[in-house]
Amino acid sequence: MFVGTLTFDLLLGDVRSLKEKRSIVRPIVAELQRKYSVCAAETGNQDLHRRAEIGLAVVSGEAGYVTEVLDSCERLVAGRPEVQLLSARRRYHHDDDE
Repeated sequence: MFVGTLTFDLLLGDVRSLKEKRSIVRPIVAELQRKYSVCAAETGNQDLHRRAEIGLAVVSGEAGYVTEVLDSCERLVAGRPEVQLLSARRRYHHDDDE
């Protein structure tokens, strides 16, 4: 079993409230879940208006598939005009890892 995780650090555009922030972050999380069948959530910076952290995970029997899904997710988020992708951190885990 292979597990890949990806964490995005995002800068949001002209956002003045947490409600506006949610209206940007929730659709991104939902699209990641719908398009790529990943587990995704807002995982940090919940109290900041213009910053967001989204984390996701994918599990597969093939390492190549995990990489392919993480690549696709990163392209989707980087292509969203309402956010600026500051960083994307990946981690890979395998059954044999200790």
